[in-house]
Order: sequence, then structure tokens, then C-alpha cells
Amino acid sequence: MKTEPLQPTLWRTCRVLANRNRLRILAQLVRRQPQTVSQLAACVSFTLPVASQSLRALESRGLLKVKRIRRRVEYHTPSNAEAGALADLIAALKTALRREPVPTARIIKLATAFTHPSRIGIYRYLHGRRKTRIQIQSGIPISAPALSRHLGKLVARGFVKLDDVGRCTAIKHPEAIGQALAALAVA
Repeated sequence: MKTEPLQPTLWRTCRVLANRNRLRILAQLVRRQPQTVSQLAACVSFTLPVASQSLRALESRGLLKVKRIRRRVEYHTPSNAEAGALADLIAALKTALRREPVPTARIIKLATAFTHPSRIGIYRYLHGRRKTRIQIQSGIPISAPALSRHLGKLVARGFVKLDDVGRCTAIKHPEAIGQALAALAVA
């Protein structure tokens, strides 16, 4: 399968998002920003190293921005202009993370749809097409058990639908975060 430039970015971004600690920190920043590492650590009851590691992971994927003023480091969520290709995803995350209680489990479930490059490849292959499992395997070199596993995750998370005769189709996700992730998967 040909590797697309966005795939590593998307699956790694989804792996960063699929973490309760990181989502708690992101939710805190959505509600009040900018904040320093020590402010965030105190708000979410993390040690400084745990908070710092989580912030670095979020920043590395473009989900946070950092501003350094001498020794002071402040984090904030990026504006639409700063977010680039992630603008829709960040906007959807901001909306979701403002809710109480934070829908952490739901966000993690959506993110794990694309935490593996093969799932992105399958979703991209199915986008705009209806294919059988055999057709998918002929287009994407993947074993039958791996295909079943990955399709199962995509179906369970609402990104792929199986019809009565076993054909698979990528479908429009009903949630804004799901739609943003799907758009990144086919970009």
C-alpha cells in the first residue's frame, strides 16, 4: 500500500487524543487559557512531569500551541489560522470539551478508529465506494483476520457500514469530531 504523507500524522494524532490524561488537560485549556505547566498540573492534580509530558505530546501533534516568555511557558489551543488542516478537528474538540462532564470516553472511542495506518487505508479505500472484503484485500495488502479486526473497529465507531450482502461502505459520521477525523483520513 502506498504511504500517504497525512497517514502518519493522523494515526499519531489519534493516538495522542486517545488518552484520558491528555483530554483532561486539553479540556482545562479549552475552558481557561493560556496556562502554564504548573497551573495545569494543579488544576488536574497531576505531577509536573506527567502534565509536561502530556502537554508536549499534544503540542507535537498541533493540538496545542506554546508561547515562551523568558523562562515562563504558556499553552493555549490554536486559533483556526494556527491550526491549519486540524482546524475542524480542534473546533469540534473545543465544543465537546466545554461540556460537563467531559465526554472523554466518546472522544477516545472516535480517535481509536484511526489509531492504526491500516484503518486509515481501509477507510480511504472505501470512501465513495462499496466494496466486498475480497475487493478490499485485492486493493490493500492485508490479511483476512487483520481486515476483519480493522473493519470491526471502523464499524463499531460509526465510520463504516456493512450491508446485508457483506459489502462495506464508508459513511458520514453523525458527530462533528467523527466528521473532522474522517475528512483528515481522506485528505
